[in-house]
Amino acid sequence: MLRKKLIEVVLEWQNKFGVAPQITSSLSEYDAAMLVGMAEDEYSEYMQDKTAVNKGFDFIFNGTKYQVKANRPSGKPGSFVTKVPKATNYDWDKLIWILYNKEYEIQEAWEWDVEDYKAEFDSKKRLSPEDYRNGKLLYNINSNGKK
Repeated sequence: MLRKKLIEVVLEWQNKFGVAPQITSSLSEYDAAMLVGMAEDEYSEYMQDKTAVNKGFDFIFNGTKYQVKANRPSGKPGSFVTKVPKATNYDWDKLIWILYNKEYEIQEAWEWDVEDYKAEFDSKKRLSPEDYRNGKLLYNINSNGKK
């Protein structure tokens, strides 16, 4: 319910002022926690003493440190996603990349173990959605849910 309200306000802001406020990081961390099975109450409790900047990882669930990356196109001409964020450290166990549509609906989510990620991308300067799609599929809207 709160997620839906936040998105409604952000999209209203975007419609009025042209650019959406930056919520992708916070939203993707929440969504990633839900995708790996963390209960909303547990996530809320975990995040209470955290700040917006947490070096190394975004949350811990069942002893696993998760780093989250995400992209969301604005829906304006030429705004489709061609470049994805790269992890700048390896102080995590698993990375989850989420691709949203312009309404912040998850289209797909992929998971990488730190060692596989490091081996695949450490020397690579620019990552694309196709790179992340070589990981473990957590969710794909075209498959009607989790795989």
